[in-house]
Amino acid sequence: MRIPPLAVDTLIVTALTGVAVLLGPEAARQGQHPLDATAYALVVLVHLPLVFRVRAPVAVGCLVHATWLVYITAGYWPVVCSFGPMLAVYTVASLRPSSVSVPCAALMGGVWIYAGAVNQTDSWPSVIGQAVVYPAVLWRFGVAARRSAELTRQLRREQAERARRAVAEERGRIARELHDVVAHHMSVISVQTGLARFVFDTDRRTARTALDTIDATGREALDELRRMLVVLRSADDGAPADPMPGLAGLQEMTERVRAGGVPVELTVEGVPRPLAPGVDLCAYRVVQEALTNVLKHAPGASAEVRLGYEPHQVTVSVTDDGEGVIQDRVRTDGGLGLIGMRERAKLYGGRISIGPRDRGGFAVRLTLPTSARAAVQGDDITT
Repeated sequence: MRIPPLAVDTLIVTALTGVAVLLGPEAARQGQHPLDATAYALVVLVHLPLVFRVRAPVAVGCLVHATWLVYITAGYWPVVCSFGPMLAVYTVASLRPSSVSVPCAALMGGVWIYAGAVNQTDSWPSVIGQAVVYPAVLWRFGVAARRSAELTRQLRREQAERARRAVAEERGRIARELHDVVAHHMSVISVQTGLARFVFDTDRRTARTALDTIDATGREALDELRRMLVVLRSADDGAPADPMPGLAGLQEMTERVRAGGVPVELTVEGVPRPLAPGVDLCAYRVVQEALTNVLKHAPGASAEVRLGYEPHQVTVSVTDDGEGVIQDRVRTDGGLGLIGMRERAKLYGGRISIGPRDRGGFAVRLTLPTSARAAVQGDDITT
């Protein structure tokens, strides 16, 4: 339970007033005028405004020093009421800039020297030293507290900004994942639906095969969406998440696209090895997006997927021999699809090239570093 600041200041003022009252009898033993009822009333009046020191530090500081001056002018021992002005100087220094707090500290030093003159002291070096050292030390502590508070506020702002950026990045990642899952599977379903409708009355076997492909593709899309939701929930409740798809699923993906009417050949070069989950998913999604583009923009084309494992990197390429659709494909897919590929490559320090081939058709080539020290992040987009 947090105590309200006003309650804290009330407790502080009560404690300081209590200490001052207990110190009052010491005045007579120091050769000063004994404190009477008027003196004790002034002691309370000096400390009472400090309850509102945070709300109006400068005004409270001036009022405290003014009341302290009245107390000193009446001939009472000034030390009894010195705690209130000290707290006032510290408060101004901790809440206001130096242009305001330095004059307040100087005011306290001046009142201290005035008290020495009123009491006709014989120890002027001591009085002057106290008039300089006490306000200076209090002012320094107040400035340190103000800077610490400013740094704390700045840190909180930076933390809030980082949290906002993290939320934005997470939303972007979710958007890319949803696009990749939905676009690919819906493209296969759309092609197979058209095929089933076309041969439904003439080739029942082909129509049934198309419907089976639609059923399997729909189930896989639901599984991936469910997996994404589990991943999102696991960040809150710590529940284990199923693994995201990776390059190990390329064979199944190419078979699904082949069933959608696009002849696809998969070639794996090098020795397959486990990759970092992010790199694995990145390569998988880029291949998925490229094959989805073939389904949508290059009907009748054949495609080739090549996966190469090298010592410090992995490369994937998707090429097709579609004709007469290059410009439409680049222009139509220049939105989330190409942007998603590019952003994924940048995220993992990879390089990606996307564009038409000299021999006709379209090509997507991605290179991702797999070593501990990834290459400098960057991408190379060709359209």
